[in-house]
Amino acid sequence: MVLDVLSGTKASIGNYARVISECCNPTLRQTFQQMRDGDEKFQFDLYKIAEQKGYYITAPTVSEQDSTTVKSKLTQASAQQQGGGPSPSAQ
Repeated sequence: MVLDVLSGTKASIGNYARVISECCNPTLRQTFQQMRDGDEKFQFDLYKIAEQKGYYITAPTVSEQDSTTVKSKLTQASAQQQGGGPSPSAQ
């Protein structure tokens, strides 16, 4: 049940992001941002409780080298996409 709530909240947060990006009324946009912020806090607080009770098991921590490798590849892919460089499959 806890995982269902976490999953539903995560989906809501994604929906808020889409609505916020398309909202042209500053007051309404701010309201959606506050709602999103509240849901993010709720989701993180629930996650911490679920992890402490063993309901939610996180993925193992990656090494610094693996993290750096992934970051580098994502940065390269983003630069190629923005700069019109060769696609990753062309290499």
